[in-house]
Amino acid sequence: MSEQCTHNCESCGVDCPSRNQESLLAPANQYSTVKKVIGVVSGKGGVGKSLVTSLLAVAMRRKGFNTAILDADITGPSIPQIFGLHTTAMADDCGILPVETATGIKTMSINLLLDDETDPVVWRGPIIGGTVKQFWTDVVWNDVDFMFVDMPPGTGDVALTVFQSLPVDGIVIVASPQELVGMIVQKAVKMAQLMNIPVLGLVENMSYITCPDCGRKISVFGESHVDEIASKFEIPHVARIPIDPELAALCDAGRIEANQGQWLSDLADELAK
Repeated sequence: MSEQCTHNCESCGVDCPSRNQESLLAPANQYSTVKKVIGVVSGKGGVGKSLVTSLLAVAMRRKGFNTAILDADITGPSIPQIFGLHTTAMADDCGILPVETATGIKTMSINLLLDDETDPVVWRGPIIGGTVKQFWTDVVWNDVDFMFVDMPPGTGDVALTVFQSLPVDGIVIVASPQELVGMIVQKAVKMAQLMNIPVLGLVENMSYITCPDCGRKISVFGESHVDEIASKFEIPHVARIPIDPELAALCDAGRIEANQGQWLSDLADELAK
């Protein structure tokens, strides 16, 4: 795929191999214009993918961009809780209307469609994949500069659905410092390579904790290997998020937009460019 690819062969003038392949991209809702789609992925669960998705969306919103989050983690949605959204999404003749956060970030998650947000989603893979696609085709996103897609862990059905059905411009990989995660990250990187999607950055969550007395950074889960992995796969940007009790409390309270941490500021700056 050419770097100049617009993901739309009907209007694109670039001659690339993808032109000769049948496109699986799903059309966005006719009332939606989404300029950039960024996937946030992890090779395993529990590493903070939803946290990174939320922090990036907040950072880009503060820069003045129209920002949205598509929560593709159907069986384990976290986005509504992080932003304190407990209402039900409405719909009109144009489609499903996203729910906006306090600062105006448009969101869509399965929890915003359930009668009771604590109800489990016990669905098979094809139904889950179809729901994610509907979040793209049936939701009236209107004008969005940056859409962040919070993906479920792993490289299974939903990841494949997102990569094939949405015009993903790049992904951000989230990992934790454990040695095993190096192998897990490589799986995510190689899947992105198979799908011809660039890796924009690597975020190491729970990277360290700062001693409240002396200010020393303590590597609770062992020494980081994130720089080695980024160098090996030529990932351009690396960020580290510490274990921060204040940040955790804000997420639990649904007030992540009040967070003032600057851990992802450099990555957000690069996305803005």
